[in-house]
Amino acid sequence: MPNKEYTLTMARYNFWQNESLLAAADNLSNSERVKDRGAFFGSIQRTFSHILWGDMIWMSRFAGTPAPEGGIHDSADMVTSWEQFCIERKAFDKRILQWAHEVTPDWFEGDLSWFSGVLGRDLSKAKSILVIQLFNHQTHHRGQVHAMLTSAGAQPEDTDVPFMPERFLKM
Repeated sequence: MPNKEYTLTMARYNFWQNESLLAAADNLSNSERVKDRGAFFGSIQRTFSHILWGDMIWMSRFAGTPAPEGGIHDSADMVTSWEQFCIERKAFDKRILQWAHEVTPDWFEGDLSWFSGVLGRDLSKAKSILVIQLFNHQTHHRGQVHAMLTSAGAQPEDTDVPFMPERFLKM
């Protein structure tokens, strides 16, 4: 089950992967980033937006950070400026990493209760499962972004955890 070390590793991985994918996407034109490529959220940009929205929702529940405006149906439309989005993404990745450093081992015990806008009802689940959800959700949609980027001719870095560059392992 997830613990502090798992959380730190995945927060570092998240930081690395977002940096890699954003750099690859930055080499595309705006029209290529917003082009509908048939993914669940359509485009590279809209999928990136949804990932950040999901991260913000979970971190609001885990650490009391501000929740994003709107629900899941609005999640793909948070990006209004690519440049500003890249700044906000990096800042939020730092926030996730900070939380991973600060979270105490006992935090992983017990349940977390919240209202699910998707299901329209209150839920309660083990915190350890919800930490898996945070990082699994990111990885799932980043895989979609990676596929869209490579089909657009961009070249993101490797995605395998064992190949994470040393500088991220020290964050």
